[in-house]
Amino acid sequence: MPQRIALYLQDKHPIREGMEYVRYAESRGFEAVWQAESRLVRDAIVPMAAFAAVTDRIKVGSGVINNWTRNPAIIAATFSTLDDLAPGRILCGIGAWWDPLARQVGINRRHPLQAMREVVEVVRRLLAMEQVTYEGEFVSVHDIEIDIVHGERKPKQVPIYIGATGDRMMELTGEIADGVVLNYLVSPAYNTKALELLRAGAKRSGRSLDDIDRPQLVVCSLDKDRDRALDNARELVTQYLGQQPHIMKASGVSEDLLERINSVLTWPATEEQIRAAMKLVPDEVVQLITASGTPEECRSKVQEYVDNGCTCPILYPLGDDVRAMIDAFSSA
Repeated sequence: MPQRIALYLQDKHPIREGMEYVRYAESRGFEAVWQAESRLVRDAIVPMAAFAAVTDRIKVGSGVINNWTRNPAIIAATFSTLDDLAPGRILCGIGAWWDPLARQVGINRRHPLQAMREVVEVVRRLLAMEQVTYEGEFVSVHDIEIDIVHGERKPKQVPIYIGATGDRMMELTGEIADGVVLNYLVSPAYNTKALELLRAGAKRSGRSLDDIDRPQLVVCSLDKDRDRALDNARELVTQYLGQQPHIMKASGVSEDLLERINSVLTWPATEEQIRAAMKLVPDEVVQLITASGTPEECRSKVQEYVDNGCTCPILYPLGDDVRAMIDAFSSA
């Protein structure tokens, strides 16, 4: 059983229900909760604040916001505010977003590495309570600071994580970030290359791999009925095969399967398209990139990710009984 364990929430559950899950996870020894912000469904910041307000110990992270639609000054101010609510418990996860969604809202994700580097540097300096002037390709700020008038002006202890998947972004993460949020729907073997890239990036900044925290999102479909657990996971796997093929390729999913899925799915996909495409996805692919099945099978699969370099599994519950999943991995 992993010594560190975290919970991941997207938009399936009402926020108030999510608040209860987070309170329960805290009572059962979970280290953190990470709130998604991916599709145009749910902002990450509002539920993060809700989770922080009803807990005392558990860390609360963004898993992840993107670096394109919020000015880095606003990112820094937002996470400074969250730290006011839950001092020392806030984690800032930032990602490079993805197409076609970014393109459809008018974002041209050109030079994503440089854009990420600039945003992370300015956010970090602002959270350190520096006065910042920065002129980059993507970020231009002049004589700004977190302008706290009432309260302490000490630096905010908010570590910055990058949600990286591609090789060059992974290496950049090792160079500039406090940690990486390793993606879900990848195989445990994917981590081998990811760690090599993180190690190379860390070396550039005079650090080692041990200096980079490596939590990882893991889809967890847990049910005593194994077939039901696999089918619950298959729906999500099918959507990601169509929507984010770059993640699937990183795990070794065949080009042939990706092409067949994309011949059925459009984006955004309809429920009918998803159901039709699900028939193309075999059990082996579901089990390759998720922790699905009985509680014992799920724990065993999650341990594979830990054995391959993940420092803290972030479990994304797909089943209806979220508490049962929490209990299956509880250390309390």
